[in-house]
Amino acid sequence: MGYKGHKPGLTRFLKSFVFAAQGINNAWKHEMNIRFHVLVAVLTIFLGFTLKVTPTEWLILLLTMFVMISLELVNTAIERTVDLVTDDFKPLAKQAKDVAAGAVLIFSIGSIIIGVIIFLPKAIRFFN
Repeated sequence: MGYKGHKPGLTRFLKSFVFAAQGINNAWKHEMNIRFHVLVAVLTIFLGFTLKVTPTEWLILLLTMFVMISLELVNTAIERTVDLVTDDFKPLAKQAKDVAAGAVLIFSIGSIIIGVIIFLPKAIRFFN
């Protein structure tokens, strides 16, 4: 047996995908922000096809979308871990949650800027 009762090798490796999928599914069911970011990603993909973004722009957009959703999952994990550790109000617990949320906010602002840089000139040409 491997670490914490998991079987070693390929079985453990494959189970890690199942556990990851369970985590994503749990976040999808319980976290509105994940659903919001996925909706924005779907709209971004639709807009990308409509406005014919370049392959390089696709790479930037896809990287931005995947990092945004991943960062939101990490934020959720931090929030849940803090909630698991304490039910009491503790300034450090609040700071941990606020800093994680701040990271999501900073990347969201950056993502919006990237979207504006890529889509605004194309949208102007599309509607003219």
